[in-house]
Amino acid sequence: MAKISPSILAADFSCLRDKVLALEGKVDYFHLDVMDGHFVPNISFGPIIAKALRKITDTPIDVHLMVENPADFVEWFAPYGPEIVAVHYEVCPNLYRLINRIKELGSKAFVALNPHTPVLALEDILPYIDGVLIMSVNPGFSGQKFIEGTYRKVELLHKLREARELDFEIMVDGGVSPSNAEKLVSSGADILVMGSAVFGAEDPVSVCEQVRKLGRY
Repeated sequence: MAKISPSILAADFSCLRDKVLALEGKVDYFHLDVMDGHFVPNISFGPIIAKALRKITDTPIDVHLMVENPADFVEWFAPYGPEIVAVHYEVCPNLYRLINRIKELGSKAFVALNPHTPVLALEDILPYIDGVLIMSVNPGFSGQKFIEGTYRKVELLHKLREARELDFEIMVDGGVSPSNAEKLVSSGADILVMGSAVFGAEDPVSVCEQVRKLGRY
């Protein structure tokens, strides 16, 4: 069964509590897109949103750090107990060290890849991480068009996982919707991040229930 992580960035912040509670028990995580205006050309939010979510819901938090100095942010989010913390390969010269620190703080360590970064860039570190986040749009803004080459990257990563008998998870983020979710899951994806497809839908719960039923073939 596919896991769903709705991106809070796409929600209406004037009624965030209601939007979150409506999905309680229907999703596996809430995804936090953290942007610093440097690594990506946008600014979103910081740990204060994680703190607020912890008061609203018991659903695990999934933090995606689209920032130039992820080591700092890892420490700032730690008090709010994120289940997953994803850092970008493109800005981590000491990736092993940061992966170990994320785990020491009690979170699963994921490594994110921009659309132009090849999967094989992670070949040596795959045994040490809990997951890979494949960006299926250029990071920085919600509502972008899904990049078709993502399927090939997911398939390659899934084949590497099977060939090396590893158990990391594959997450896909960007332009994910019910129209491409089935193909992503059959390609090997485990966790689907959906923003506009969920929070922009007339019936967000129905969208999540539909996608969560998907299983790998």
